[in-house]
Amino acid sequence: MARKQSDYLAALLSDEDEVAPAAETSQEAATSPAPTERAPRSERARGTTLLGRESALARVATGEVRQVTQLLLDPARVRVWEGNARSYAHLSEDSCRELIDSIIAEGGQKVPAVVRRIDGDPDHDYEVIAGTRRHWSISWLRAHSYPDMQFVAQVAQLDDEAAFRLADLENRARKDVSDLERARNYAAALKDHYGNHMTRMAERLKLSKGWLSKMLKVAAIPDAVLAAFASPADVQLKPAYPLAQMLDDKDKAPAIRKEAARLAREQEARRASGRPALPAADVLKALLAAPEAEQTRAAPLVVTSSHGRPLVSVQTSNRQGVTLRLHAGSGADADEVLAAVRDALDRLDSEGRGLQR
Repeated sequence: MARKQSDYLAALLSDEDEVAPAAETSQEAATSPAPTERAPRSERARGTTLLGRESALARVATGEVRQVTQLLLDPARVRVWEGNARSYAHLSEDSCRELIDSIIAEGGQKVPAVVRRIDGDPDHDYEVIAGTRRHWSISWLRAHSYPDMQFVAQVAQLDDEAAFRLADLENRARKDVSDLERARNYAAALKDHYGNHMTRMAERLKLSKGWLSKMLKVAAIPDAVLAAFASPADVQLKPAYPLAQMLDDKDKAPAIRKEAARLAREQEARRASGRPALPAADVLKALLAAPEAEQTRAAPLVVTSSHGRPLVSVQTSNRQGVTLRLHAGSGADADEVLAAVRDALDRLDSEGRGLQR
């Protein structure tokens, strides 16, 4: 039966037969008189407290139960463990608004974070293993009219691999942890905790090896390509996996990187002007289409005459200008030649490599 942390600790320090669940105890105290055959609680306590404590300590020593320590901490003295998947820098009032409102309504943080003690850092005493949003929210509240808010944390003794598994377990249930954050967290953990043995990592995390392989592939998408998206949170596993595969193709990767740079410039211009960002679906579509579009642009552009013969072809098209060749023997008159030149220039402009670039 689940109990509050305070009730659990009380049970450890009391005689096991006398401790009832908190809800039952409070109800009996309010509705039922104490049985006459039992001695007053103060007398019983004097005779059983020492025995109860010895029993509790023995249970802890044998590993039957585990003592749990909760502390009220100043969040400024607690840093976030770098092995956590969640990007602390991307947290904001908007992303944590629901949690902030809940903490205010409940008069404080009710669900403790998990931290571990650290040494050698004069600015911090603990680091957060699970509970990054709670840490950010309490820090924000202390800076915005709630200076007495405390960061509630449960202290655990964990090595880095165990800390990673604990943080990952919590983050799996969080929708606001993006696939990209988790993927890059897995890629770092594969090297740091599992010696680059993916099978061992999959077994420890109880994950499908195939699914983990896809996550690691997405983690390898370079930052220059990710800059095309408005936010890293827009990069989801299923649609991003084909992009990651294409980036492994040395013939297709240059076109994708080139298109990503163009999209990144457009996203920046939109942010600067206050316009909405390009949707992730549109960005992904443009990146996936970039290699084929590049091949189309690279193919010689030729306009034929009404007789089906070459009339105008593009020799070069770069920042210095456009070079056209007018073919003899096309059977076209001057008007058709001029129309063909205009058609060639219009097609170059539509491909982004004309005189208006």
